[in-house]
Amino acid sequence: MSKAGKVFSKNVKKAVDNFRMIRTNIPAGLASPGPPLGPTLGERGVNIATFCKDFNEKTKDLKEGLPLPTRIKVNPDRSYKLIIHKPPTSYYLKQAAGMAKGVMKPGKEIGGKLTLKHIYEIAKIKSEDSAFECETLEYICTSVIGSARSVGIEVVDKLDAEEYQQFLEERKIIVAEQKKELEEAKEAKMLRTSG
Repeated sequence: MSKAGKVFSKNVKKAVDNFRMIRTNIPAGLASPGPPLGPTLGERGVNIATFCKDFNEKTKDLKEGLPLPTRIKVNPDRSYKLIIHKPPTSYYLKQAAGMAKGVMKPGKEIGGKLTLKHIYEIAKIKSEDSAFECETLEYICTSVIGSARSVGIEVVDKLDAEEYQQFLEERKIIVAEQKKELEEAKEAKMLRTSG
């Protein structure tokens, strides 16, 4: 076989393997045969009802709706292997900081604050994930701090509960103003496109 043929054969094999591996986030206990999960599984020949029942059974002890990164390896006989990871780091960070969602301008605004102790605890939880199994806790903490910055969370040494409560109240006002600006921009765009 020629060198080009070997490369082509290897690339086709990778494409087939990628077709068999599905990477998605599924809320705990809420897998349903509807879109987007149902069609994705259906085109690979997986029994959707069985998969949903299996997934919901495995996640019944978790808080319903918890976003779970899930890997589904579909075998040629249409059976599958289900790998369920812990929720994303950003989920833990936002929960710990009391934020509903990340900031609009990361690096320019602060949406929440966490202490190094929070970071350490989140890193301990994430160390159980297969993606971090060979990494040191120090590396995972650094990774968690990077994720915190990307969602607009400031990492501090110490946090006063009353000051933080006041910060969150001020933040609610800022978020309400940002939502209002977005709605106005959306309405202005609708007017421009309809005219």
